[in-house]
Amino acid sequence: MRKLSLESRAKLACAYSGLVWGLFWLPLRQLEKSGVPGLWANLVFYVAPLLFVVPTLLLRARQIAAGGVDLQLKGMITALSLVSYSVAILSTEIVRAILLFYLTPIWSGLLARAVLGEPITPVRWLSMALGILGMIVILGDGAYGFPLPRNVGDWVALLSGLGWAVGAVSLRLGKDLHPLDLCCMNFIWSAGYAIVFVIYFAAAAGPMPPVQTMAGTLPWLLPVMLLIVVTGMYATMWGAPKLNPAVVGLLFMTEISVGAVTAAIWSGETFGLQEVLGVVLISAAGVAESLWDLWLKPRLKRA
Repeated sequence: MRKLSLESRAKLACAYSGLVWGLFWLPLRQLEKSGVPGLWANLVFYVAPLLFVVPTLLLRARQIAAGGVDLQLKGMITALSLVSYSVAILSTEIVRAILLFYLTPIWSGLLARAVLGEPITPVRWLSMALGILGMIVILGDGAYGFPLPRNVGDWVALLSGLGWAVGAVSLRLGKDLHPLDLCCMNFIWSAGYAIVFVIYFAAAAGPMPPVQTMAGTLPWLLPVMLLIVVTGMYATMWGAPKLNPAVVGLLFMTEISVGAVTAAIWSGETFGLQEVLGVVLISAAGVAESLWDLWLKPRLKRA
């Protein structure tokens, strides 16, 4: 059996991350149902992982210190994007938040070309076109119009996707950092941003839920965070620096299919023929380049 190349393994890691992030909305919405609303749910969601992160932070203090400003900047950029994304999920329809975030491959492809000088291949153009078409189908309300944001949550989702594109490019630049260190700083900065959001938007956050209510979510939240969020983040931080940012964005599109299907099943959001067609197109965008690299391209070389 042929051993997968480092690039192929990185692509699989990013595809896995996308699948995991497709379940990202579940614990956030469950926190709301448990009596921890809005920005407070966001706060609990990002503070809880510190129980896993702080011991690792102490064990790798020397390596993290060696990462310097470069490590901190990457943690800041990726954390701001993900915290904003979770705010969007709580502020608009799940599918709309996911899809507007996943205009990311467009921003990533353009930034990778401008900053890194990496080409946009014909297969990548095709993938981007399929992804955009899928989003137009799902968000067009039957009219197939361009998926423009309609509310604050939509705009936050769009901007968080742009922020993640910047983060993906930053992961390709600078020092070759250990994924554990990147994960640690991402979670540290995420918790910091979540606290700032609650303080700065105090009126929108509303009164603090009882401490007992927030603590009561930990028995189910901590295992979910460990199995979903921590593993997904590690796969992201290991795989993303090894790939073109546009490829990362396309592979993460697997989240759209998972998110749309699970939202239809568990949140009651619409999932009809229009949504099915959109998910098929977006999923095709996510796998097109990997299919080309792993299967079609080697066969054409042998022919």
